[in-house]
Amino acid sequence: QVQLVESGGGLVQAGGSLRLSCAASGRTFRFSMYDMAWFRQAPGKEREFVAAMRADRGTIYNVDVVKGRFTISRENAANTLYLQMNTLKPEDTAVYYCATNMKTIRGHNSQSAYNYWGPGTQVTVSS
Repeated sequence: QVQLVESGGGLVQAGGSLRLSCAASGRTFRFSMYDMAWFRQAPGKEREFVAAMRADRGTIYNVDVVKGRFTISRENAANTLYLQMNTLKPEDTAVYYCATNMKTIRGHNSQSAYNYWGPGTQVTVSS
């Protein structure tokens, strides 16, 4: 089993920044070995892929969402995944989730590729 807990969300003005964290734990879960990802879900919309980082630290971004504003990173020693979000816009308002799978992931931008999810953290960007 894997437990994921996001933090760092909040209310911020447009143009501001936030850094989200996702703390991972599990008796048999070796964080450094697994790919991790961020998704988000805005009110009334489908959950969408934001970014992923593979175990080899390769990154995959949803360029339509990120547009060079977000950076995904991980600190394996701390079992933590991060999402640095800059130049935030009101359309970034959403619940942000981190996700992982203890099996090989094909198609990092698909929700179905992940079987462990955190409860999410709310990000609200005011105009």
